[in-house]
Amino acid sequence: MRIAVTGSSGKLGRATVDRLRSEGHEVAGFDLTGTAGVGFTRVDLADYGQTLDSMIGVTARHEGLDAVVHLAAIPVNGLVPDAATFQNNMTVSFNVVHAAMRAGIRRIVTASSITAMGFPFDEPPAALPIDESTTAANNTYALAKVAEEAMWAQLVRWEPEMSISSLRFTNVVAPDEYGTFVNASDPAYRRDLLFSYVDSRDGAAAVALALAHATPGFEIYDVAASDTGSAVPTAELAALHFPGVPLRPGLGEFETLMSIDKARARLGFEPEHLWRDGYAAHQLRA
Repeated sequence: MRIAVTGSSGKLGRATVDRLRSEGHEVAGFDLTGTAGVGFTRVDLADYGQTLDSMIGVTARHEGLDAVVHLAAIPVNGLVPDAATFQNNMTVSFNVVHAAMRAGIRRIVTASSITAMGFPFDEPPAALPIDESTTAANNTYALAKVAEEAMWAQLVRWEPEMSISSLRFTNVVAPDEYGTFVNASDPAYRRDLLFSYVDSRDGAAAVALALAHATPGFEIYDVAASDTGSAVPTAELAALHFPGVPLRPGLGEFETLMSIDKARARLGFEPEHLWRDGYAAHQLRA
């Protein structure tokens, strides 16, 4: 397919571009910054005219697209004022998906976030592992993600053949960042993320699978590693930080508390890059 990836210069964006190209797709990267070349076009996605034009075609880059992967965003609160985070991310997301619809593109994958599920989880979840049925926003970045998901659910009603898959990524870790897991023995490490993480390569694999398994309608999928980012057993973490919250029977010793059951069942998603392997390799290099 001919696929545009917005936010192509970001951590997950770079991994996604690499993954899709390795599968034989023609990829056009759209971002404010990036390396000039055949696979990249500088697009201000906050400008609807630029966004629509880039979806229809870009001379010397592409003559139309089959799919769009939307990853571009201000990635966290604090980089700009809170209202600006919400306003920018909502505007850009609307522009990208609405322009894709106007350009006749019917296969779209967007990045949502664990923040749309209650991060930093000061209010205990109803049960663990948490799944796609939980929606709660506690900052303006998360509020935009919740609003985007509601918007996608409405837009697919306008176009019966439209497929929008929203992937709720947890914290994305690049292959060279496993040194940060030196704190994994601390029971508080990654507590605000329910101790979760996902390797950027596995995040990219989830994108590729969502594109491959796209069906008309809107779906949300949680995307995380299959284990926690902690050296403390999962049941102990849950009992310490979320006492009284029901824990699914039969949970594995280090199994994630951000359920990926739906992505496994419907997309065939299975994380391949776990921090224990990556951290060991990092220590050897060090």
